[in-house]
Amino acid sequence: MNIILDAMGGDNAPQAVIDGAVVASRTLGCEITLVGDAGKISKAIASSTVREAELCRFNIAGATETIDMHDDPVLAIRVKKDSSMVVGLKLLRDGGGDAFVSAGSTGALLTGATLIVKRVRGIKRASLAPLLPSSSGGVLVIDAGANVECTAEQLLQFAFMGSFYAEGALGIKNPRVGLLNNGTEETKGDPLRLETYALLAEAGKAGKINFIGNVEGRDPMLGACDVVVCDGFTGNVFLKASEGAALFVMRELKQVLFKNKKSKLASLLVRKGLNLLRNRANPDAVGGTIMLGISKPVVKAHGSSNADAIVSAITQSIRAVNAGVAERLAEHFSRFGAEADE
Repeated sequence: MNIILDAMGGDNAPQAVIDGAVVASRTLGCEITLVGDAGKISKAIASSTVREAELCRFNIAGATETIDMHDDPVLAIRVKKDSSMVVGLKLLRDGGGDAFVSAGSTGALLTGATLIVKRVRGIKRASLAPLLPSSSGGVLVIDAGANVECTAEQLLQFAFMGSFYAEGALGIKNPRVGLLNNGTEETKGDPLRLETYALLAEAGKAGKINFIGNVEGRDPMLGACDVVVCDGFTGNVFLKASEGAALFVMRELKQVLFKNKKSKLASLLVRKGLNLLRNRANPDAVGGTIMLGISKPVVKAHGSSNADAIVSAITQSIRAVNAGVAERLAEHFSRFGAEADE
């Protein structure tokens, strides 16, 4: 398996990306193609503090440009044709690898994946679907920022895609799908939520999806559902608020446990449990977000990714390839008679 990795994408590129690639190539058994400035890539490999980095052999696809986080996404994809992101996506499209991973601009990656790799036939909008920790193991958030404005029909497709991915790639049998809303009653919400609720309820009655109804912002991480459906604006706010709450709790807990000698002693007794909790709340452990609806696996690593996050993102891309997510998603939607968005 060959994973194409944008070596120039992200706040800590190329060093953190290269360090992550070294670890991934040694532990995951995959081939990695690094895309970017060959000179900078070689220098980062030589500067890596990861053991035996110099022994790793990577494919390198040269690219002379980099898409900046502040670039206009559509303009950047159209103008910076020799950027690491565009070159990598074209490699994926043309069969030069099995999946593409980038920590670069989310907007540019979504635009590039849509224009270059293309959407699965029948899917109106590709979406970001990160997995958040929850008391039931994990909850898939769809959409988490790719589509700020949505229609009810698009949210219905998000629900289908999220349900399919949760079952096919994450192994959740008959995943519970909830609609993020400001109340659990079916009469709650704005016109978009009310219309979406009606469509999801109809799909649920037809046996196409396991729709459990509306869920409030606190419910998904408490294990109320396996997939939470929302427009990109609401989903992104929910995602960032959840991450902020987790960081706040962990920082406050650390201050309490290391306040004095007695509390430090107590922390030693629960250290193992605290480490498990910290790992569950650590975004680097997830590493990336799958872009559902693209015809080949594309994973967005977060912009501030360190080496561990890059390894996690590569791991997620391998999981998507092994599960045949894109191919099975295309078959799944064709069976529902979805029409292509030409």
